Amino acid sequence: MGRRRLGWAPYLLVLPSLAFLAVFFAVPMFQAFGLALQAPDGSGYSLDAVRRMLGDVAFTRALAITLLLVVAIVPFQFLLALGMAMVINARLKGADLWLYVFALPLGISELAAGIVWFSVFTEQGWLNSVLEQLGLTHQSIVFLDYQRPWLVLGTIVLAEAWRATAIIMVILVSGLQGIPRDYLEAADVFGAGVWQRLRHVVLPLLKPSIRVALILRTILALQVFATVLALAGSGTTVLANEAYRWYYRLRDPRVAAAYASLILLLSLVATVTYLTLIRTDEERLA
Repeated sequence: MGRRRLGWAPYLLVLPSLAFLAVFFAVPMFQAFGLALQAPDGSGYSLDAVRRMLGDVAFTRALAITLLLVVAIVPFQFLLALGMAMVINARLKGADLWLYVFALPLGISELAAGIVWFSVFTEQGWLNSVLEQLGLTHQSIVFLDYQRPWLVLGTIVLAEAWRATAIIMVILVSGLQGIPRDYLEAADVFGAGVWQRLRHVVLPLLKPSIRVALILRTILALQVFATVLALAGSGTTVLANEAYRWYYRLRDPRVAAAYASLILLLSLVATVTYLTLIRTDEERLA
């Protein structure tokens, strides 16, 4: 009876969110797809832009580096954020201070974070100065050596971890605070250790939050641009960088839209994968 009395109220409450998604997500998405499939003369549809993207000399490298960054960034940041969330949720002395410290990078833009870490890793930067003062090295280490791309990618991963781990942490903290303490106390009564409690109690109940955190961070990792540009310049390219290059430098919005559409498709694939693999027991039984 209660559900019948609600009538259209639930749908009206969801309507503003649906309108927002339609205007700012669905419409631009279909416009990007349409531009990517537009014929060169604009008279119809064609796969010309997609073929030019796939034939671009930088495409394979940009795709490989983007996927490599996703594989490196997401697991590392998730484990780091989980540890930070557990520290805050443990309600230790000074936990509120740690929350502010951990969340501080959220107020820094991607480009600003890249510039900060560039000043850390450059030859005359902070890290080399500290190493020389400690006597650990007698000459500057070239961390941003483009002849060693793995080292440059490592600096990008560290910069991204510092900048965006707090996003995952906030989501996980909210999930941890939603777990009834009765479950944890029952685990203690049955003699569960820290690892057993984490594996069999915390993580299963944290799946909805984990799913949201991984989806959000993977999408952001696929879109990484300014940090790579600040630390690696044009020596290391990603899909977002190629979309920018084709739009502003080569003046071809159709190929740029093809790159943007590829990023969107990869984001959708990642989202569907997470929704399929990370399911609660109730969802599996439904």
